[in-house]
Amino acid sequence: MKKKISISVGEETLQLIDKALSNGAFRNTSHVFEHAVNKMLSESEK
Repeated sequence: MKKKISISVGEETLQLIDKALSNGAFRNTSHVFEHAVNKMLSESEK
């Protein structure tokens, strides 16, 4: 089950996210953050 959360990000980060979305790399903003967090957590386990 997914839960909604609220976060704050800088304008530059938001612009990068918007660019990734317009390129079709991700479905939506939630997908961007879920992918980034999962990648960060898997790399920190190494």
